[in-house]
Amino acid sequence: MPDKRIHIQKGTYSVNESSIEVVERKGVGHPDTLVDGIVEDLSLALCREYLDKCGKILHHNVDKAQICGGATEVGFGGGRFTKPIYILLSGRATYEAGGTKFDVTSIALEATKKRLRDVAGGYIEVDDRSQVEIEPNRISKSSKDLVDIFMRNTKVPLANDTSFGVGYAPLSVTERVTLETEQFLNSQEYKRGMPAVGKDIKVMALREDGKLKLTVAVAFIAKHVNSIAQYAEIKEKVRQDIIANTRAVIKKMNLDYDVEVHVNTGDDEKTGSIYLTATGLSCEMGDDGSVGRGNRVNGLITPMRQMSLEAAAGKNPVNHVGKIYTLFSFQLANDIINEFGGDVTECNLMMLSQIGKPITEPKNVNLFLRGQGDADYER
Repeated sequence: MPDKRIHIQKGTYSVNESSIEVVERKGVGHPDTLVDGIVEDLSLALCREYLDKCGKILHHNVDKAQICGGATEVGFGGGRFTKPIYILLSGRATYEAGGTKFDVTSIALEATKKRLRDVAGGYIEVDDRSQVEIEPNRISKSSKDLVDIFMRNTKVPLANDTSFGVGYAPLSVTERVTLETEQFLNSQEYKRGMPAVGKDIKVMALREDGKLKLTVAVAFIAKHVNSIAQYAEIKEKVRQDIIANTRAVIKKMNLDYDVEVHVNTGDDEKTGSIYLTATGLSCEMGDDGSVGRGNRVNGLITPMRQMSLEAAAGKNPVNHVGKIYTLFSFQLANDIINEFGGDVTECNLMMLSQIGKPITEPKNVNLFLRGQGDADYER
């Protein structure tokens, strides 16, 4: 007997059939992605601490944080901070359980420093307060009602919110190119040959029928650029590399598209107004970042798709359905494509939770499926 909570419909819209598609990815050094990474690392660090000392993950949601951009003076060959980057951490965490105390503040501080070292190591001194100020003391104690839901002795965790997750599969060619362009530019292999390319990279892709147009913002690192002429040379090399990589991705998908790539279109090389940084991060000079403003859990921002605005980063992985259902929706969509690939070519789905109910019992699962011919989707 079919589960009445599961609704299967024939999808009527396909992004692949649209003449226009827009996709965005904010790279690992973009302030929105950077702050997402900080709070997710903090959540993982808290999980490890709770498991080590209590044998179970305790309540926490550290999904509220802000990067306030600093200021730098930059010239060819290097730069210096004139105002530090400020990072404010907030949210909720368990500070004590069963007589065991947890140093949440120190854990938050170290998790933030580690992420900064991983992203901009060698270009930023995380212990130098003239470069970075970290405020970890605004993480408050978890509220009693949410801790109570979290700690109830149930075999299955209870949803801590009424929320929904959205997922889809497979990626379109525009989405695949957008994702792989940033990953290519930020790969260790590419950095070895092009050290001037910083980690703050944003890719905006526009598909117009059979043409892919990429606009890419790259924060170049002043230490590795000695003149405006060298800057222009490096930028053109990056552009050509993106074109070659994009064509390779498209070929791998057995497709054929014209490719157009632009890099740092805001530059005015005649006046010397160029995207040059001391650290490879735009937050060094005023660009801010907030949790949840960047990529969705699949690493992309896709306005042509159904999306959730849920910020998954920093939420606890035990009963926060805003995180769990969002991740599971994408996993389930991919599983459906892999299992029924001959019949189902596209899957979009939404899962809805109900606070206080087992997370394994969603209130509703809604699937929109597209396939070849008249497939029996109920099967």
